[in-house]
Amino acid sequence: MSRETISQSISIVHPISLSHGRNAEVWDTTGKRYIDFVGGIGVLNLGHCHPGVVAAIREQATKLTHYAFNAAPHTPYIELMDRLTRFIPVDYPVSGMLTNSGAEAAENALKIVRGATGRTAVIAFDGAFHGRTLATLNLNGKVAPYKQKVGVLPGPVYHLPYPSADNGVSCAEALKAMDRLFSVEIDVNDVACFIIEPVQGEGGFLALDIEFAQALRRLCDEKNILLIADEIQSGFGRTGQRFAFSRLGIEPDLILLGKSIAGGVPLGAVVGRKALMDNLPKGGLGGTYSGNPIACAAALATLDAMTDEHLQAWGSQQEAAIVGRYEAWRSQHLSPYLGRLTGVGAMRGIELTSADGTPAPQQLTQLLSLARDAGLLLMPSGKSRHIIRLLAPLTIEPAVLDEGLDILQACLKQLV
Repeated sequence: MSRETISQSISIVHPISLSHGRNAEVWDTTGKRYIDFVGGIGVLNLGHCHPGVVAAIREQATKLTHYAFNAAPHTPYIELMDRLTRFIPVDYPVSGMLTNSGAEAAENALKIVRGATGRTAVIAFDGAFHGRTLATLNLNGKVAPYKQKVGVLPGPVYHLPYPSADNGVSCAEALKAMDRLFSVEIDVNDVACFIIEPVQGEGGFLALDIEFAQALRRLCDEKNILLIADEIQSGFGRTGQRFAFSRLGIEPDLILLGKSIAGGVPLGAVVGRKALMDNLPKGGLGGTYSGNPIACAAALATLDAMTDEHLQAWGSQQEAAIVGRYEAWRSQHLSPYLGRLTGVGAMRGIELTSADGTPAPQQLTQLLSLARDAGLLLMPSGKSRHIIRLLAPLTIEPAVLDEGLDILQACLKQLV
């Protein structure tokens, strides 16, 4: 099958063609089986073809396949927003809107922030990833490949170091950089919002420093700046909790949702303080496909499965398996390239580094190929593309998880 009709600007991690999947396993068109530690890049927390999600899609497809909500509201959208706002663990009144993707959620959040504050300046963080649309490119804390050759981007956007024990940037260093930003680059009173990932995804599964998160929340309260939490990858149970911001002891003003919100069907959302969500004129928010009925039905089935008990059990099981294996590999000196374990809960990354501690992207490229040949799909991340993202479905069977970690172990030993 030719791929000549597909843009060559799309980068492919694994040069295979998948035909079908079941929970944490996928098969390509040759019939080869793979254990999936990519999960659609964090989309499939409930695995491939979750029975509840599939049943909801089938049932909804016999009733109403589409209607633009802004033309005439439909039941699945209304039911989902009611359930979703109750699923968000904050104490304030919540409302929101549905979008087609996480990037679209970020774009709409920027509009909401401008409408609420009358300001335009945004502060994001090094290593951030918020999407591939023009405005979200500017938020990303990485030039290659996302910002190359696209010219002037909408702004103004400023970047700060992302403080995390996983990258060695301390809270004090990040706050010092913030003081410099407000002394040299921009008046703090001109800032509309901060946008931050509680755990960076593309950045390498770096968990945000809790002290910094609380200091940032205090600053935002003092200066009337809005705080946006991008939970597109870290949300819907990825860490073992509903959302990763809960571990930080803060409540953001707006929350961006996507990826695993609908079990593999395209959907995103912006939710947050009702007064913020209602501040734009009628018609200021919306979209033709936003909140498609089939996507909403899939999301409702996803929420049915994501009870706190399930999330805690899934997260604890996966965290224990990954951390236990990693610690054994370190004690066994499995590979000279085995670096730090990053992230929190079930959202974990493994660094590959050289003897001097510098990133080892060539070895990660080698690992991707070795693992694929052995039947395991992995996803790279990190500024230097040297951190393995472990994104197996939360619902993965323990035996399959162990099998995947066995393959990873064998491949790590082969790195040269």
